[in-house]
Amino acid sequence: MPPLFFRSTLAFCLTLALSGLVSCAGYRLEGRRPKALSHVKNIRVPLFENKTLIPRGEALATNSVIDAIASDGTYCIANDSSADAVLQGTVESISYDQVRATRLDTLRSEELENTITFRWELRDAKNPLKVLAKGRATGTSRFAVDANLQTARTSALPDAMQRAATQVVGRLTDDY
Repeated sequence: MPPLFFRSTLAFCLTLALSGLVSCAGYRLEGRRPKALSHVKNIRVPLFENKTLIPRGEALATNSVIDAIASDGTYCIANDSSADAVLQGTVESISYDQVRATRLDTLRSEELENTITFRWELRDAKNPLKVLAKGRATGTSRFAVDANLQTARTSALPDAMQRAATQVVGRLTDDY
């Protein structure tokens, strides 16, 4: 009886160990960083610059990027004293394009698409002249035109900013 019990317990333990090894193949608990940013763990995000006429555009862009960094989890948001890098950004432009018009009047829009563009740079916190990464990100959002066009545009803006912020974080976390 003991040899049979011993064999079945040993088989169970080996099966459990092998399934544990196979099921976690290739996965890591910590987020993966590009080799050039391997030393960066904490990022400070100062208020973005706004070159558009969007009211509070710099605050919306900064909050979108901070939310995207926090959601991703690869980097931590830090203050001046504990930051390894500083992510500086600019809201460069916003454009509106017609997606759909009314059937009888092509100049009257029914649906619009806004495209927002960020320009960003990740600089070393200890040596601000050293640029670790930089790039440009765009985010788009579609919205229906209703009686109050300004409200529709304002409501669609955070979605486009969040999409652009996701691109920024994607560039910081993926090695390409």
